[in-house]
Amino acid sequence: MPASSDDDVDTDARPVLLLLHGGGPGVDAESNWASVRPRLSARFRCLAPDLLGFGTRITGATGIEGPRAWALARARQVRDLLDRESLDRVHLVGNSAAGGAAALALLSMAPDRVERAVVMGGAGTGPLPPSVPFYDDPTEESMRATLGRLVADEGVHSALLDELAGIRLRQALRPGAEPAFRSMFAGAAGLPPIDLATIATPVLALHGECDRVSPVEVSELLVDSLPNARLNVVAGSGHWIHVDRPEEFCSLVGEFLSS
Repeated sequence: MPASSDDDVDTDARPVLLLLHGGGPGVDAESNWASVRPRLSARFRCLAPDLLGFGTRITGATGIEGPRAWALARARQVRDLLDRESLDRVHLVGNSAAGGAAALALLSMAPDRVERAVVMGGAGTGPLPPSVPFYDDPTEESMRATLGRLVADEGVHSALLDELAGIRLRQALRPGAEPAFRSMFAGAAGLPPIDLATIATPVLALHGECDRVSPVEVSELLVDSLPNARLNVVAGSGHWIHVDRPEEFCSLVGEFLSS
């Protein structure tokens, strides 16, 4: 299935923004970006593909093992998407350990294809979790608890989290989803997929002040390792900045990509 797009008209004058979703169990592009895509689409032509191992791309992703291999495979997937869409150069937003890591890999693999990039939540450069989320207890209650850790205040987003728990439970239990997800956690932790010092593309790292998944220090180390990057810590936000602070998120992304 092709990436979902706001507009298939070739004459669309908006800059193209590729939205790469996060890496939680049962995630897909549509549900990941629902809180901010309408706002971003006012300024950008947004493309949001399901990344390998998730959503419509669960099947056909066998033989990939470990965070680095998955990041590189997804970077190749994105590069191929740009080729199919005849897009020479785009902006990127990469969320957390799936989209963020894929964004970093693409910046190294094909730097001429990306003008500016935003990465969120440490972009998968921090330690792996002590256990694989959700799948050791694959219930709706476990999914709801997993999602609850992604926001700063669960009470504020209770209805959304309940809805997403049902959606993502169904996707996480599809054939092939569990072995693909478990393989993403095999191997070394906290190692970027590429040499960060080689990335010259301007990068904005966003990190929630109240992130319970990845501490702010992960993004601080990431920015220190990138030659042309800066960090913005979003006050009062958890790991899901685009859910906790959607207006601020869109403002920060829009200002950085348009500068």
